[in-house]
Amino acid sequence: MATAISANKAELLAIANAVASEKMIDKAIVIEAMEEAIQKSARNRYGAENDIRAKLDPQTGDLRLWRVVEVVEEVEDYFKQVDLKAAQKLEKGASVGDFIVDPLPPVDLGRIDAQSAKQVIFQKVRDAERERQFEEFKDRADEIITGVIKSVEFGHVIVNLGRAEGVIRRDQQIPREAARVGERVRALITKVERNNRGPQIFLSRAHPDFMRKLFAQEVPEIYDGIIEIKAAARDPGSRAKIGVISHDSSIDPVGACVGMKGSRVQAVVQELQGEKIDIIPWSEDTATFVVNALQPATVSRVVLDEEEGRIEVVVPDDQLSLAIGRRGQNVRLASQLTGHQIDIMTDEEAAEKRSKEFSERSKMFEEELDVDETLSQLLVAEGFAELEEVAYVQLDELAAIEGFDEELAEELQSRAQEAIDRQEDAHREERRALGVEDDLAELPHLSEAMLVTLGKAGLKTLDDVADLATDELIAKKREAPRRRNNADGPPMRRPQREQDKGGVLGDYGLTEEQGNEIIMAARAHWFEDEEPQTVSSGSEDEEEASAPPEAADTQEAADADSTQ
Repeated sequence: MATAISANKAELLAIANAVASEKMIDKAIVIEAMEEAIQKSARNRYGAENDIRAKLDPQTGDLRLWRVVEVVEEVEDYFKQVDLKAAQKLEKGASVGDFIVDPLPPVDLGRIDAQSAKQVIFQKVRDAERERQFEEFKDRADEIITGVIKSVEFGHVIVNLGRAEGVIRRDQQIPREAARVGERVRALITKVERNNRGPQIFLSRAHPDFMRKLFAQEVPEIYDGIIEIKAAARDPGSRAKIGVISHDSSIDPVGACVGMKGSRVQAVVQELQGEKIDIIPWSEDTATFVVNALQPATVSRVVLDEEEGRIEVVVPDDQLSLAIGRRGQNVRLASQLTGHQIDIMTDEEAAEKRSKEFSERSKMFEEELDVDETLSQLLVAEGFAELEEVAYVQLDELAAIEGFDEELAEELQSRAQEAIDRQEDAHREERRALGVEDDLAELPHLSEAMLVTLGKAGLKTLDDVADLATDELIAKKREAPRRRNNADGPPMRRPQREQDKGGVLGDYGLTEEQGNEIIMAARAHWFEDEEPQTVSSGSEDEEEASAPPEAADTQEAADADSTQ
């Protein structure tokens, strides 16, 4: 490249064509880089203060070099300006204010100038090559690409993609998969970012979408859209589950994905290093989909809690370990697949839980409503769980219970409302004892029980609540799913994570909208305290008249000193 600047016309064009072809960039970019290099070298020769331009004809290779000067009446900058008389010699008809061209003879570049020009051209070409790489890959996210492993650095695999390089980070690799330099590898492009050193192309072999794309390559019905993968969950290198649905009733989605003698699914399994894949028919009915997702275990009963986003699954005793899976793998993948938290228990545990809940609710109604055990158990059996449900249910619905009449229903509702009032009074006294300000009781959607919870959390003033984010106030608590190490061991829970603790009022089922209203109401007093500032527009006499006596005395003393 050092000889490129001093080469003849044919050689300059040959070099431009060779570089453009090798780097796969536009020839015009190489020509522009050469022009910039020549301009820089010419400025070093004639003076950096000159505005020197160079033009290389891409067809003939002719090189023109000139200096741009401005025509002025009186020259102040001899490098960039020229007077009218001198300008007339360069260009007839030139007038003051025009910019004219002052041709310069070609320069014979020395070794240092040629080296500098070489660096300019290399940098320009390198920048163009990086931009070309970014433009090529920026829209290829979620696409499978094949490359050759170039190196392994600190556990991260660098992949040669032909005209660029990608990286498979350690956490995006399939565990226990050996990466050998020179081997071909397929991966999913997850993200492409612009970087000073070129585009950063992030690849993954552990992402669930990698498995989706592999199935689309192996199963024509998925590629054509006849079969759709609605959900996917992976434990990379070990096990995976996908939920599939067919938009053509004559095609079995599971059978199509498995293929003749398992040929289609086996091709995906081999690419994923032996990862076992459960192909499950997807269903709009959540309970049905959960039952399918927990295969091969048999499920006895499914109970949905839509408010909490939890699903309680009851299985026979001999199916418990199968439903949970090794180290909780089966239930964990089923939970990811369905998007719900799944709690698994045996028939015996479910019966104990129902018995305990029935007993607790019956005792609560018996004490709060002052009724006998038979009547309280009847209410629980009819589905009543809270005093509010008894107090505010339609009177006809309560009177329609077998053995009830309208008079008994009215009395139960009256007692339920009295019990609620007693609880509110008790909570109010507790709240005040905790030092929670009465102003908090004026906020919307907050009951006295909620105020007690706030007080126990140290939130006792409007400012305390106003400083919270919505999630910190109302986010629901998420418990780790139940699991066992084996079928005979006691149920265990994973340690509670910080992000699972939820908001202060997470147990009360407040919506995000209600949480926002509470916080905004708590912040309202911030804006009430702000008073508009008034700007005085009076005369100097008025300002002096309104000044305090001390200020007037001080001003008079200053005037007397200045007079002396």
